[in-house]
Amino acid sequence: MASADGVDPRPIGVFDSGVGGLTVAAALMRRLPHESILYLGDTARLPYGTKSPQTVRRYTEKNVSFLLQRGVKAVVVACNTASALALDDFPAPVPLWGVIEPGVDAAIARTRGRVGVIGTESTIRSGAYPRALCRRRPELEVRSQACGLLVPLIEEGWHDDPVTAEVAGRYLAPLHDAGVDTLVLGCTHYPLIKPLLQRLAGDGVALVDSAEVMAETVARAVADGRIRPAPDARPQHHLCVTDAGPHFQRIAGAFLHHPASLELVEV
Repeated sequence: MASADGVDPRPIGVFDSGVGGLTVAAALMRRLPHESILYLGDTARLPYGTKSPQTVRRYTEKNVSFLLQRGVKAVVVACNTASALALDDFPAPVPLWGVIEPGVDAAIARTRGRVGVIGTESTIRSGAYPRALCRRRPELEVRSQACGLLVPLIEEGWHDDPVTAEVAGRYLAPLHDAGVDTLVLGCTHYPLIKPLLQRLAGDGVALVDSAEVMAETVARAVADGRIRPAPDARPQHHLCVTDAGPHFQRIAGAFLHHPASLELVEV
């Protein structure tokens, strides 16, 4: 709980179905360097994209409950699938955000009228980004593109590889032909290849980095008092996973560049 001097040492909770949300955790660490992060990767039940909305909602409820039991002061749902399918009327006793609305806010602020959205099959199939964008600005032209091969290439570490460039270029070609001026990175893996995507999209296209805009949203909540700030001390970052292995540890190191303990948990 918050102390008498107005600070709150409790961590900010972040969860994803796997490792992609670590880009959000890393962005939070950069933007709020005194805040501790408690990350939950539900690696035993990934991918969420193949599950029904009811199942994704159930998993989300369990994950949020776990983080609350660990004493977090806020929750970031760093999973596009869970954000799209599970957060409508979601009850939470602490501030809670999904990744879609911050990305939509940023796209609306930057676009001149034509927005592209790239993401996994499940996120694009949900239609969450176009609905949210057009609800706010009905005149927008929104083009979506599923990019099913990018996540495995990113997890392989091929961030600036000719194969990844070729695949990404083929995915972006229809959006380029449509003349999009703003591109939403609708998957939390994609910030790891942001320089490549910017190069392919061109300097005239504004990229919306889901991790950075999410971190900025949380930073505003700290600044305006919705979340009490952490004390000016060294943060303690902790990673929890529901199925651990060398693969997660290797990728976590590439994503975070911060020391963090790892714990296998049941949720």
